[in-house]
This record gives sequence, structure tokens and C-alpha cells, in this order.
Amino acid sequence: MINVKYYLTIIKLRGIVCCMKIRINLDVELAKRKMSLTELSQAIGISMTNLSLLKTGKVKAIRFSTLEAICEVLQCQPGDILVYERDS
Repeated sequence: MINVKYYLTIIKLRGIVCCMKIRINLDVELAKRKMSLTELSQAIGISMTNLSLLKTGKVKAIRFSTLEAICEVLQCQPGDILVYERDS
């Protein structure tokens, strides 16, 4: 079973507090390609620390250029990396 991490964002919308979940599937995409975080880091020129923070969902933002580089190396779409899930 793959351990899935969540990044939670609390927003206030017209007086209603909502909780949005963005699931980060970087570990899933790496596993599909049998690639390590170190290999991805070297391929795209992003530090291991930053990629590790992204993989564990401990980031507040990601640059489009970083997402583009990850998708290019992993040959995937942004939606394969970031998945939005709404609480019901």
C-alpha cells in the first residue's frame, strides 16, 4: 500500500470555512517509473530538500516551471502529480 500524504488548505469563502485537499502523487509517479528522488533531482536540477518537501506534501506552492520539469522527466501530466479532493 502506498502512503498518501495530504496538503490541507483552509480558506474562508463568504463566511464559510472550507477545507480543500490537494493530494500529491509524486511518490506514485516515481514508483511507476522505478526512479528515485535523487535521480529526479539530478534530472531537473531541483534540490533533494525541495523535492522531498513536495513529495511529503509540506509545501504551500509549486512553481509551474518546476511542475513542468517534473512532468517532462516523468512523462506525465500535472494532474498525475496533483489531485484535488473535496470534503463531502
